[in-house]
Amino acid sequence: MIEFTVYGQPEPAGSKRAFVNKHTGRASVSDANPRAKGWKSRVTDEAIAATNGQPLLDGPLLVELLFVLPRPKGHFGKRGLLPSAPLFPTVRPDVLKLARGVEDAMSGVVYRDDAQIVRESLVKLYGEPARCEVRVTASVTALAVAA
Repeated sequence: MIEFTVYGQPEPAGSKRAFVNKHTGRASVSDANPRAKGWKSRVTDEAIAATNGQPLLDGPLLVELLFVLPRPKGHFGKRGLLPSAPLFPTVRPDVLKLARGVEDAMSGVVYRDDAQIVRESLVKLYGEPARCEVRVTASVTALAVAA
């Protein structure tokens, strides 16, 4: 099992933007979120530290991701958290796009390819400090699903 935490505001990835360079005529694809690159870099750095040079995980994987997002200032009043403040962040970014960026950043560092993920647990909560907690398990028993 590999576990690590990446501190900072999780950034979504997954939406891509394609364009043709008018000078070269070549097509390019970039991430629609310019902040995703820095976030993915931090995830990769933490993943490298957590794996400590061990070989890439092989076979089916269970991936658990917990995203902790800061509450907007509008959720607070003079006496603290407003009763009308939602319990969970049901606004953008969606948890799948947050997960996509983390999965991509771990490819080639923790595992060969994110196609190895056969089971995934994704949670998005409000809390402090902003972070993503990652757990990757390569165990057949952990992946067993009732038939």
